[in-house]
Amino acid sequence: MVMITTLALGLIILSGAAVRLTGSGLGCPDWPSCYQHQLTPANTIHPIIEFSNRMITIGICVVIGITVVMAHFRSPKRRDLILLSWLLVVGVVGDAVLGGIVVYTKLNPYLVMVHLWLSLGMVAIGMVLFHRSRYDYSLGARADVASPLTRKVSWLLVGVFCFVIAAGTATTGTGPHAGGSQGQLVAKRIPVALKDMAWFHSTTAVVFITIALVTFVALESTNGPARLRGASRRLFVVGTAQGLIGLIQFVTHLPGWLVEIHVLGAISLTMGVVAFQLAQIARDKEPWVTTKKSADSTLTSVVA
Repeated sequence: MVMITTLALGLIILSGAAVRLTGSGLGCPDWPSCYQHQLTPANTIHPIIEFSNRMITIGICVVIGITVVMAHFRSPKRRDLILLSWLLVVGVVGDAVLGGIVVYTKLNPYLVMVHLWLSLGMVAIGMVLFHRSRYDYSLGARADVASPLTRKVSWLLVGVFCFVIAAGTATTGTGPHAGGSQGQLVAKRIPVALKDMAWFHSTTAVVFITIALVTFVALESTNGPARLRGASRRLFVVGTAQGLIGLIQFVTHLPGWLVEIHVLGAISLTMGVVAFQLAQIARDKEPWVTTKKSADSTLTSVVA
């Protein structure tokens, strides 16, 4: 259920990006209703797209609510899982309210940036919640640090990745996809040349990919722990693919469908960075995870 929640948090980012990329950001000029005296949208494309994004948000609220209930009724009860699940509640409420403010400020680019930061932050929390729900974090449980050096590198990657995301969202704020459409008030843009912000964003991305590459090569050459090598490999592959997509979308003048794929890459990288960070410490799996894996193996053997 927790992984479903995390994936749902990624889905709302993709749907929100689709709203902007289709020029539907002001399809519903009011919030939380679509119009001042009407909840539902008119039967035209932009209001329907914007309102559909709001409906997805409601669905995610339900999923997060189920996650909170499951955390409270889990046995044994764990305070860390309860806290993280409630952080998702706070995050989704804050994100929804911020979304309303974005509408009333006519798609202020700085608020749109924060909107994405908060959404990606919730994906990160979802990843941590998923990991913690599967591993033993009780007092005195095994917590073996694979390497103090790679742990420092993982934090470095987190820091550089934050710069990459900040630069990427700022680049979006200078680009052509403001979120409005013809006939609507044109949203303000960040007063910096697109090529300048794109250059800065690409520079931070190259630094990130370089660190990921060096880490991957070092772990492979020293035969590091399998979990670290796997997490590092995925991070480097996704980071490289994301960089190539970013380059292609800039050269092709930012087609909307390719920007949407780039947003998907940002979600994947967020999950990858968190996964690599969590892989730094080896912990024992919770008994229910081990039992489920054994049951699945037995079932596979019987079927075979």
